[in-house]
Amino acid sequence: MRIECPVCGARDLREFYYKGDAVALNRPDRDAGIDAWDNYVHLRDNPAGQTRDLWHHEAGCGAWLVVTRDTTTHLISDVTLAREVAR
Repeated sequence: MRIECPVCGARDLREFYYKGDAVALNRPDRDAGIDAWDNYVHLRDNPAGQTRDLWHHEAGCGAWLVVTRDTTTHLISDVTLAREVAR
């Protein structure tokens, strides 16, 4: 699989490091119970279909990227610099 880095161009997947979902997580309050913290740390959705993931171009330019891809086909439909998504 190749990822089209907006800075470097098309690169092999091995240059990137997957960092997880590119969505905000709702952190529990400090005094939340053990179940709330267990869910926060260990439970994540694992959807089939289109997702938005956070990737780091670790062996390249060091850019943080939001990659929109289909988990069933591995087709990448969009790659955007994370700093542009956060605005």
